[in-house]
Amino acid sequence: MERIILKSSEMYPDAQKFISNNHAETVKEVIDAISKNKIVIVGMSQNPVVKKARKILEEKQMEYKYLAYGSYVSKWQERLAIKLWSGWPTFPQVFIDGKLVGGAADLERLLANK
Repeated sequence: MERIILKSSEMYPDAQKFISNNHAETVKEVIDAISKNKIVIVGMSQNPVVKKARKILEEKQMEYKYLAYGSYVSKWQERLAIKLWSGWPTFPQVFIDGKLVGGAADLERLLANK
């Protein structure tokens, strides 16, 4: 099923420009990491679910790239841009082989089935 998003044709040009440029450097950093690494975890400090995802991979001795964007009160705008780009509403966001797996529970399920 394709994700439903607002079409560019349904936005005024200024809104399109703002959305396209909103923390674009952060989103590009995530995209670049995903293209260069087999496993990427995007998260934030102090989040226990992010720590759980990292621990799952470490226990299985699986290498991964970790990108942290602030804590609960800092860098929330950067994290929002990542959420809008990926469509995943929470952190961590786990990517394997360029594809979004989901969060820690989704990672755990995926690895249990392998």
